[in-house]
Amino acid sequence: MKQFFRNLQSLHIKLVIIYVLLIVIGMQIIGLYFTNTLEQELTGNFQDNIETQVELIDTRINELYNEYGDDQNALNDEVQSLLSEYGNRPEIEEIRFVNSDNILIATSRISNESNIGSRIEAPLTEEAISTGTRNDEIYVNVNQDNQRVWLLNQPVVQEGQVLGAVYVSSNIETVYQQLDAINNTFIIATVISLIITIILGIFIARTITRPITDMRNQALLMSEGDYTSRVKIYSSDEIGELAGSFNMLSKRVQEAQANTESEKKRLDSVITHMSDGIIATDRKGRVRIVNDMAMDMINMYGENIYGENMLELLRLDEDMILEDIQEMNESQLLFFDKDDEEITIRTNFSTIVKDTGFINGYIAVLHDVTEQERIDNERREFVANVSHELRTPLTSMRSYIEALQEGAWEDDTLAPKFLGVTREETDRMIRLVEDLLQLSRMDNEAEELSREIVDFNMFLNRIIDRFEMTHKGEVDFVRNIPDTPIFTEIAVDKVGQVLDNVISNAIKYSNVEDKRVEFHIKQNRLYNRMTVQIKDNGMGIPASKVDRVFERFYRVDKGRARKMGGTGLGLAISKEIIEAHDGKIWANSVEGHGTTVFINLPCETFEGDEWDV
Repeated sequence: MKQFFRNLQSLHIKLVIIYVLLIVIGMQIIGLYFTNTLEQELTGNFQDNIETQVELIDTRINELYNEYGDDQNALNDEVQSLLSEYGNRPEIEEIRFVNSDNILIATSRISNESNIGSRIEAPLTEEAISTGTRNDEIYVNVNQDNQRVWLLNQPVVQEGQVLGAVYVSSNIETVYQQLDAINNTFIIATVISLIITIILGIFIARTITRPITDMRNQALLMSEGDYTSRVKIYSSDEIGELAGSFNMLSKRVQEAQANTESEKKRLDSVITHMSDGIIATDRKGRVRIVNDMAMDMINMYGENIYGENMLELLRLDEDMILEDIQEMNESQLLFFDKDDEEITIRTNFSTIVKDTGFINGYIAVLHDVTEQERIDNERREFVANVSHELRTPLTSMRSYIEALQEGAWEDDTLAPKFLGVTREETDRMIRLVEDLLQLSRMDNEAEELSREIVDFNMFLNRIIDRFEMTHKGEVDFVRNIPDTPIFTEIAVDKVGQVLDNVISNAIKYSNVEDKRVEFHIKQNRLYNRMTVQIKDNGMGIPASKVDRVFERFYRVDKGRARKMGGTGLGLAISKEIIEAHDGKIWANSVEGHGTTVFINLPCETFEGDEWDV
């Protein structure tokens, strides 16, 4: 039933119904006008015919009154003969002549001849005689199958005196039967014309609704994202022009959609591959767009991030609300835990505002400034360390110089001692400045390395021999160095500086009572790499600090290191030199059991004959 009513609401059915209703209404108006006019015409002709006969009868009765005068019987006979002559016509049922006293004088109906000479009770006839005017009436005779009868009373007047009235009863049913036959014919013609009209209406409506239906189907396809179909043009009229315009619109929308999709893909690609994190929300702060970088920064993944409140994801919901973003001019520093490390994120907020001033959403741009903050901290720490390292000897030198100025130079015992300390502090500052200059040159890659291929085993043995001579009897040097040569391309002076620094530290921090330094060399022929291990038996380094010993100015025990004359830059310089050789240096330590420094360098593989040449 619902489908039936839905079909009735279609444009095709509406056009057919409207077309049929217009035809029906037109035909009904025409039929009504035609029927009324025909009825008036037929009944008028019928009544005119009867009235003509009545006029003739009226004239003849006047003549008979003039001829017979007082001979009433002869007059009555002539009138009877006259009415019988006119009463033989099929449309006339009865003709009477009633005199002025309402006495029936003559009648054309044989069944009523017995009433001749008697008074007639006929109100209309009496009215015509008394008023001298004609009257008529149509009534339905229930005794004759409800046939319609027209009654006419025509007064007979002679010289202003009413002689009587002619009463005519005529069967007008034949006229209405003709009208019914004509109406039936008209109804049949109307039905036939309606059938033809409906058939034509369906075809005509189809020619109108077919392109409209095609446009509707195309609009539905467009709403689903299909812009490739086109509407067929059936004619060159207004509907055909509309179909052509619709096809042009579909083409333009397809091009616009393609451009939009292209721009969207380009924008998605840009956002996805940005080094910064992007979070875009609606006006209520719910996340609508977020790239992988942002999810990686805040350490949240998956589709469940969409629809979440941006401030809650950034852990700012307790400190601010969305309205604060409009007035915010400064960025926010956020801290998140990622892979057991704390990362620092600088967040800038902006508001998406329409031309009407209505806020449409918010955007947060996340910058990972962890490395920048680390570098800034290292720079500040470096400046502080340099200032401290310079201030300590300068303060000491100033104190001794002031003492000499105040008269200590005259003391033969104190003066040489004070001058010796001043010289040591000066040498210490010189070493510090030289180390800083060397680090600066290596950072700026301004120092070129003059490399040569050496037998590293022989090279290391010479350095150990030198330390054995300078620390003879003080330190036990244990060598685990293979006899097979291991060749590597190095800058001899720079790598020698690294080994001197590492071995010196091992000697410094070895056990005071039993100093021992071990050397091990291993070669990995598969990867053409070699590893040198230098191990002491000292106090070791706490596990939390072992990774920082290669930082500039970092000291595990600052007081002891400064007392031993270290600048805190030796291992930092060693790291720079080794990395310049495409190598790695690191440390491993167990507190209370000594420290091992590892140096990994690339090595060369030579055939025996090739090296001999």
